Amino acid sequence: MATPVVMPQMGESIAEGTIVRWIKKVGEAVERDEPLFEISTDKVDAEIPSPAAGVLTDIKVKEGETVPVNSVVGTIGQAGEAVSAPSAATQQADGQSASTEMPAAATARQVAATPSAADKSPNRETVTPSTVPPAQEHSGNGRRRSSPLVRRIAKDHDVDIAQIAGSGIGGRVTKSDILGYIERAPAARPGIPRPTADRVEKLSVMRKKIAEHMILSRRTSAHVHSVFHVNFSTVERLRQQKKGEYEQAGARLTYMSFIAKVIVDALRRHPILNASLDGDNVVYKKDINLGVAVALDSGLIVPVVKNADEKNVLGLSRAIADVAERARSKRLNPEEVHGGTFTITNPGQFGAQFGIPIINQPQVAILGVGTIEKRPVVIDDAIGIRTMAYLTLGYDHRLVDGAVADQFMADVKERLETFDASEL
Repeated sequence: MATPVVMPQMGESIAEGTIVRWIKKVGEAVERDEPLFEISTDKVDAEIPSPAAGVLTDIKVKEGETVPVNSVVGTIGQAGEAVSAPSAATQQADGQSASTEMPAAATARQVAATPSAADKSPNRETVTPSTVPPAQEHSGNGRRRSSPLVRRIAKDHDVDIAQIAGSGIGGRVTKSDILGYIERAPAARPGIPRPTADRVEKLSVMRKKIAEHMILSRRTSAHVHSVFHVNFSTVERLRQQKKGEYEQAGARLTYMSFIAKVIVDALRRHPILNASLDGDNVVYKKDINLGVAVALDSGLIVPVVKNADEKNVLGLSRAIADVAERARSKRLNPEEVHGGTFTITNPGQFGAQFGIPIINQPQVAILGVGTIEKRPVVIDDAIGIRTMAYLTLGYDHRLVDGAVADQFMADVKERLETFDASEL
């Protein structure tokens, strides 16, 4: 019996979704709850599992098309059931000419052409604020992980991805890596075509929403920024002393663990930074919900750690690592990317000295963490080496005055530089 595959409703306010890509192709076998296709909404990206075991016999909605929730987008048939002649949507998703064939034939042809399950994972590179360690990730056949776009470019230019040093998290090869490789070394690969024209790509749903939100934030808030130079030497010493205990407890004691703890404590003492504006009213939030910006290969998402002030350093370490990992694997729920009251972003992950972040509406403040590294500093009229970093607070001057913002940052700086070991 055929099972219809429908566009799910990812949250009460979600009315439609966009098919980003079909993970399975027509004729391929699929297990129940195995990832079937990837969608993007205005709140979250997600991989949608198959509602039943069987064979994908039909694709009704092509990649890039947006349809209302509960629309039928495909069909799962029983093993051995004939595959219907592919529609235009099926041809676009499957990359094959129209034909009628049995699942076994389609599957046999795709064994060599379809990447392994590990390779199918999307390239979601994350700026997790020093939470999740980079790890050399490879597919089951030894190739570096990469996005479908990167693999398509590699195929078009006859490039072996394994020969490219990836700059992404865990050594993943990004779009910039492969385009730079093609541009730098044409002589080493004779016969490979050089681009002859500009390439035009349609903005993804996520990218369009990011653009809308950033423009809205700039138009809404009077952005002002304060930058503080903070000594992380005490934090570094405590981190080295305690990281073994945290690893035994299944967590990583990172710089972000300390920063998050200090921030949530400071927000209790400076509630105006945890507020929002509603017309002529100031809304002081009773909960502290900490947003953690995560950069993906296709955009940016800010998962939220709810009630962050109720967690100790160990709890924050686990919670931040969890939402960051699930953001990469597209397993976040819609409610986990909403309701934040303060956001931390980490441009220092890639070596930036500091950033000037845009406020995440309707919040009134955001913290940017610069790279944390050893630097020469003046100590009692002498030059010493200390672990230092720039922290940048972006705030909405409609509600937060410079003196208030700087008092908040002075509090954060003092707590980080004299962190109490008893809190670990």
